[in-house]
Amino acid sequence: MKALQITEPGQVRLTGVPEITPASGEVLLQIRTVGYCGTDLSTFRGRNPLVTYPRIPGHEVAAVVAALGEGVDGWAIGDEVLVFPYTECGVCSSCLAGRPNCCKHNQTLGVQREGLLTEYAAVPAGKLLRGDGLSSRELALVEPLTVGAHAVARGQVAAGETVAVFGCGAIGLGAVAAAAFAGARVIAIDIDDRKLAIARACGAAECVNSQNTDVANALAELTEGHGPAVVIEAVGLPATFRAAVDLVAFAGRVVYIGYASQPVEYETKWFVMKEIDIRGSRNALKADFERVIAMLQQGRVPTDQIVTQEVSLEEAPDALRQWSDRPGDVTKVHVRLSGGRDAAI
Repeated sequence: MKALQITEPGQVRLTGVPEITPASGEVLLQIRTVGYCGTDLSTFRGRNPLVTYPRIPGHEVAAVVAALGEGVDGWAIGDEVLVFPYTECGVCSSCLAGRPNCCKHNQTLGVQREGLLTEYAAVPAGKLLRGDGLSSRELALVEPLTVGAHAVARGQVAAGETVAVFGCGAIGLGAVAAAAFAGARVIAIDIDDRKLAIARACGAAECVNSQNTDVANALAELTEGHGPAVVIEAVGLPATFRAAVDLVAFAGRVVYIGYASQPVEYETKWFVMKEIDIRGSRNALKADFERVIAMLQQGRVPTDQIVTQEVSLEEAPDALRQWSDRPGDVTKVHVRLSGGRDAAI
């Protein structure tokens, strides 16, 4: 079988891997579509401390069931599925608290273990999810959108609240769409008008280009001086980490999805004076997957705008290199490995 492999920082190639059969409790999947994730880009650039090389990436997946291992019930050959890509140990503090998304020993497909950017793969049947009526493109978008949706859940976003989202890449767009789906008024913030236009299509009520607009003034004007009740940071820069705390309303909530690559210095008085809640957000829960599937089934996400490029497996190495060279040109790259209901697009 063919697979894409990142062999070392800056090096990616197609390689052959042995054919597999599903073990007991597993399902053999024919992979249809895999989305490149920001972690894949970090792996390619040598900036992902969780990865060892070589590594097959891929955890944003649309697939079809090709064979069933012994003892598998509830699935049939030909079922169209997506994959829940995380593991949970069941015994660490987060698992015991009912939050396995931040399991201390989590291993995400394509990060700490081999991913699914290959023609066929075997996965435990319990990691499959249905997305009835969704196309291959939509199925492969569920996982990245759930990361933003989980941040919205962490922020306890409620209908009628104002939510500001810093960053309108694929993760930030998931937060925009999920907050709008929850009935919030969403203000999207980015430096790229094209991405802001997608954010508006995802449900943002207002958009602010931080490259040519003073964000503090804009948010004050849009919120009658109060600031947003919730700020979600999906960029990962020290400046936006600080801005989230500076600009959130008194008694507000800040949710961080991005990783800042440098230490962040804060004016800590706002932590106390505003009595703000600061929360991290990692991966997603199955409930977040269900919420995003419902959003997609209702047509609430402009998938044709989010996916900026679709390539074949043979073209995938070059697509990753080009994304690394020009990251601003890309919202989401999909690699098509086999036919699906939207294979002709």
